Amino acid sequence: MAEYKAPVDDMSFVVNELLDFDGLEALPGHEEFSSELVEAILDEASKFAGQVVSPLNWPGDQQGLSFKEAEDGFNEVHTPEGFKEAYRQFADNGWGSLQFEPDYGGQGLPFALAIPVQDMWHAANMAWGLCPLLSQGAIEAIEANATEELKQRFLPKMIAGYWNGTMNLTEPHAGSDMATLKTRAERTEDGSYRIFGQKIFITWGEHDMTENVIHLVLARLPDAPPGVKGISLFLVPKFLVDDDGNPAERNDCRVLSIEHKIGIHASPTCVMSYGDNGGAVGYLVGEENRGLACMFSMMNNARLTVGLQGISIAERAYQLARDFAKDRPQGVAPGESSIGPIIKHPDVRRMLLTMRALTEASRAVAYVACSSVDFRTKHPDPAVRAYHDARVALLTPIVKGWSTEIGPEVSSIGVQVHGGMGFVEESGAGQHYRDSRILPIYEGTNGIQSMDLAERKTRGDGGRAMDSLIAEMRETINTARENDNERVQNMVDLFAPSVDALLKVKDDLIAGAETDVYLPGSISFNYLMMMGIICGGWQMLRAANVAQRKQSDPATAAPFYANKLDTAHFYMANILPRYLSYAAIIGAGSATTMALAEDAF
Repeated sequence: MAEYKAPVDDMSFVVNELLDFDGLEALPGHEEFSSELVEAILDEASKFAGQVVSPLNWPGDQQGLSFKEAEDGFNEVHTPEGFKEAYRQFADNGWGSLQFEPDYGGQGLPFALAIPVQDMWHAANMAWGLCPLLSQGAIEAIEANATEELKQRFLPKMIAGYWNGTMNLTEPHAGSDMATLKTRAERTEDGSYRIFGQKIFITWGEHDMTENVIHLVLARLPDAPPGVKGISLFLVPKFLVDDDGNPAERNDCRVLSIEHKIGIHASPTCVMSYGDNGGAVGYLVGEENRGLACMFSMMNNARLTVGLQGISIAERAYQLARDFAKDRPQGVAPGESSIGPIIKHPDVRRMLLTMRALTEASRAVAYVACSSVDFRTKHPDPAVRAYHDARVALLTPIVKGWSTEIGPEVSSIGVQVHGGMGFVEESGAGQHYRDSRILPIYEGTNGIQSMDLAERKTRGDGGRAMDSLIAEMRETINTARENDNERVQNMVDLFAPSVDALLKVKDDLIAGAETDVYLPGSISFNYLMMMGIICGGWQMLRAANVAQRKQSDPATAAPFYANKLDTAHFYMANILPRYLSYAAIIGAGSATTMALAEDAF
């Protein structure tokens, strides 16, 4: 199987040219952040991703996990060969600590720099990369909500990567409906709690890669109010921690089984049980009955990084399809006189360019959104923090939803490029398709993301955050119009009407929902997809404007910029027009969606 090669040139371009690099550099705590540091970190991360993590991807999928029952009930889950060693190397080299606070052993670098590094882990091996992804979210929740005592006891080992974290929400009787949660917590005299209940779909809930697993568990106290207002968050370690900070006695939590999934076969998705023998010891994170708010401090950024996974798997699928298309001889392409590689055929080029353009556009949108996390948390001006808080809130469902729809689309096209070989497991194309299919489902299904976008992020503030984004898109149009290059002007002409269409759809949603209760739910998914396509066009226009100016200057001209122009132009001409279909569907309203009687299904 071909080795993954991180697209460092494109990642560096987005970080250096499309983010507010100077602004990131000026944030408190970012004194060592520089373009030289970005280059050095991305270069080293690409080596680790390509040489250590990537070669485990295919064998890990084929080998899967082993589950061993134990007489004492503490069943064991063993990861595929090489996973444990790679993760130890990951921790020893400090890769898990990039963006976290130095107070607890982190390196204090921007989240915007950690994102392209994580992009590499997920492209190299999505199943393996899920372990640090969940740990990142758990660390963020503890850092934002826990007592200083809990932070000092648990964060250093988690940030160092020697302990991992999990998120425990879902229960067997319900999926995303937290109001029906049954796991219970009981207070004890020493200030800790005892946790009782069962959770399902717990990613990396039990395994052999780290010394301890730190579970964040949602549970309900006996006197809690009903519904989501009565949920608390608890830190429940696999091993209790002694006074020296080392794993000690085994806690009363155990894995009952692991799920047999369509994809990500090397990532343990566990059914976890708490309190079978007297109660699992847990520690309150945040305030009682405020657990869902605490968990969302973990989930919001996790949704951004799940969106990143869609981009990563698309990149991996593109690289595999591209290499196959260059090597596979078949047929005489138009304009050719002999049999040659299939990349010479226009339809194969269409597929490959669709894969590439979607991947690059969504990467830019995700990186830009993630950079707002840094400004939201570290900028000294409250007004700037508020602006970026609203911006990242608006873009989070786009990054999570649109990017995770792109993952399966691009990986499916990758199977098609391989032809019949794509349907054969040994080609590797099928693994990317199978792995990507979970992405629109977890961390809140894309139906939930689209409703969040329509209701909370658009109607909730009267469209102000969307108006701000549209205004920035118009500024991009005005800036690009100053470029007299014919291709850039053509891209402006293609993009400008899409912004007008987005404004109309936003206004129609806000007005129509006042009288049609079914409208937001009926149109929300197409609204999300339309916005994703247009946001992708926005970033591709910005990229094209920069690339054209770099390419026209002999001092900076390089093949990368010419290629970026070609890819951006393809996006504008061949992918951006999808917004017209989404706008037409949205314009149809709710009538056709709600017309069929329920008993007719």
